[in-house]
Amino acid sequence: MEERDFDAIVVGSGCAGPIAALELARAGKSVLVVERGDSAGSKNMTGGRIYTHSLRKVFDEETLATAPLERRVVHEKIMMMTSDSEFAIDFGSDEMRTENDSWTVLRGPFDQWLADQAEEAGAEYVCGIPVEELIKDESGAVIGIRAGEDEITANVVILCDGVNSLLTEQAVGYKRPSPKSIAVGIKQTFALPEKVISDRCLVTSDDEGVAMLMVGDATKGEFGGGFMYTNKDTISLGIVGGIDAVSKSDYPIYQMMEELKAHPTIAAYIKDGELVEHSGHMVSEGGYNIMPNLVGDGVLVAGDAAMMCINFGYMVRGMDYAIAAGQMAGQAAVKALDAEDTSAAGLACYKSMLENSFVMKDFRSYASEPEFLEGFDRMFKEYPEMIRNIMNNMFIIDGSPNMHIKQAVMPEVKKIGFRKLFKDMRGAMKAL
Repeated sequence: MEERDFDAIVVGSGCAGPIAALELARAGKSVLVVERGDSAGSKNMTGGRIYTHSLRKVFDEETLATAPLERRVVHEKIMMMTSDSEFAIDFGSDEMRTENDSWTVLRGPFDQWLADQAEEAGAEYVCGIPVEELIKDESGAVIGIRAGEDEITANVVILCDGVNSLLTEQAVGYKRPSPKSIAVGIKQTFALPEKVISDRCLVTSDDEGVAMLMVGDATKGEFGGGFMYTNKDTISLGIVGGIDAVSKSDYPIYQMMEELKAHPTIAAYIKDGELVEHSGHMVSEGGYNIMPNLVGDGVLVAGDAAMMCINFGYMVRGMDYAIAAGQMAGQAAVKALDAEDTSAAGLACYKSMLENSFVMKDFRSYASEPEFLEGFDRMFKEYPEMIRNIMNNMFIIDGSPNMHIKQAVMPEVKKIGFRKLFKDMRGAMKAL
């Protein structure tokens, strides 16, 4: 194999990048990670939470205990909102306190911790430099990167440079997806004492917390939703809205955010909190149908650059897919380097690993889900209003004869129509 500056170069240090670098370094390969942010995690954002099953395949329990995880999620809340009401499903279970758990995270410290693990294993890091171009040989195979004035060569390059990747088109001919497949997210973080957060979330330990997703008035009836996650001494609150839908709305997304903060239910959580962070990010929501080719000659694609994010409607997942894909990309690169074949054929084991894992099985299973949610307009306005009216009929007592449950429910259901209701239920069962 031709002599190069490094065995491998990883572009991007979110979740996938440092895990790929870690796998390569553990195998004794020389690996360079190039991150355009001033530090790992400095430009990254999530709601957010990490499902720890993927981390446990990379780190032992002793190492994982040092990770800057915030609070274990022990309550899941799904909320349908109108401007003057909220209807929530609140679920908790002992199973959430086992190894099948999830934790809230802040991407700045979490991504830096991942980078530290890769560096300790032997990976080299360069931050604050964007990779502007890939270097290719005469056959078109990727053999390195051009960053600033420097050209750095490697036998394999792993692209983990985010949803707005500038390099996947150069690497595998990927054309950027339409605005309907991409969302924009904004998040604000509010500082509060740990005990205050615990009391407001009705948890008995300062290590436990709540994950909440909101649909309806959070995005003023447009495709998208709100989210809230409790950290140790902060609360993360934000909105994710489809770019196409939000751009046509009468409400700018910043106004949606202001009105969400003022909603009585949300205002109670963040009352007296100090705003300590405001951030924005693009989110891929097209799923399997907008994924690029993940393998090329001398190159692999993983994480957000590979559009590895799924909005299930009741949860949003991306980080555990990115970590798993980063691990498999690193392992595939090691195998190809050992075999001295980093062509697309030599790296194809990466695709096989993904196909045999939960990653591609999930993406294939939910391939029709983004299109269904995008066309599920009634979920964002009519159904929250229907639920509000039914609940008011049931629980508001004014001295009039009490309504039979049928009288409380049926008139509101008829406003939408049984045919539309059945169609939506059938579509949801098929897609989700």
